[in-house]
Amino acid sequence: MTATAPLHVQTPMLESRDLSRVAGKEVFLKMECFQNAGSYKIRGIGLFCSRARDEGKSRLVASSAGNAGYAVAYAGNRLGMEVTVVVPETTSAEAKERIASEGARVEVFGAVWDDADAYGRKLAEASGAAYVHPFDHPTLWEGYRTIAREARTQMARPDAVVLSVGGGGMMCGVLEGLREVGWGDVPLVAVEPEGAASFGAALRSGHVVTLDRISTVATSLATRRVTAEAVAWAGRHDVRAVTVSDVQAVSACRRFADDHRVLVEPACGATLATLYDGHPALEGARSVMAVVCGGIGVSMARLAQWERDLGLLSAA
Repeated sequence: MTATAPLHVQTPMLESRDLSRVAGKEVFLKMECFQNAGSYKIRGIGLFCSRARDEGKSRLVASSAGNAGYAVAYAGNRLGMEVTVVVPETTSAEAKERIASEGARVEVFGAVWDDADAYGRKLAEASGAAYVHPFDHPTLWEGYRTIAREARTQMARPDAVVLSVGGGGMMCGVLEGLREVGWGDVPLVAVEPEGAASFGAALRSGHVVTLDRISTVATSLATRRVTAEAVAWAGRHDVRAVTVSDVQAVSACRRFADDHRVLVEPACGATLATLYDGHPALEGARSVMAVVCGGIGVSMARLAQWERDLGLLSAA
């Protein structure tokens, strides 16, 4: 059987005049929010699902807080595969509807993604389906290398790359890609919400740490622990782990919408906040590439609700 064509598309690299003025440096935006599946996730998940189909699998089971699940549903729809996505109770109704719109079965299990993950693994084992992890698999990282490959043809070498970290899958793949294209000395700024900073906790401890609890509106980054590969990368690359507050992330979403007419989730707003708020981790960088990871769990109404919940808008 011949290999399946990639399910992701090449995304534009935009020079942001607005962010460049605010940050005092050249800011380039890798617009992964323009992927057909709503986020960068389709790069790795599309590759994984395609290989599973080529190896004879007909069913897929995934666990997800939203974006990975939609990417699996999108891929399964186009590959003619049966898909079940297990999401935690924190996943929005809009995200569940979007996943189901691709023909996938959606099951809700557990308070956080880790609970959904354990249940999804059991479902996959019982049914003989391929289990699609949202961030911890070498094939996913291989897919995310393509972000760096495309960037190498779209801009000059940046002084820093900034991206959001939940489980660490995109970070691992982008770092692999930076090495591949000759940008292995470019620092990477890994951004987490304060209420789910499992990567930062792992770096301080020197090993993977499972957080006792997580609390953030950036639910796409709400994992209690990162992949061990992310921690390993921090030992062989200049990786700077930083945190931002939910207020900063949501404020950045609003400013980005005003500046660029594009809606993104707070998970993506975390990355943008480092530029809007001038985070010290980017000090000295004259040019920055930011991965605008996107996300399906956002709308004008939800953005306004986050702002009200965080005291950024009045309840009236």
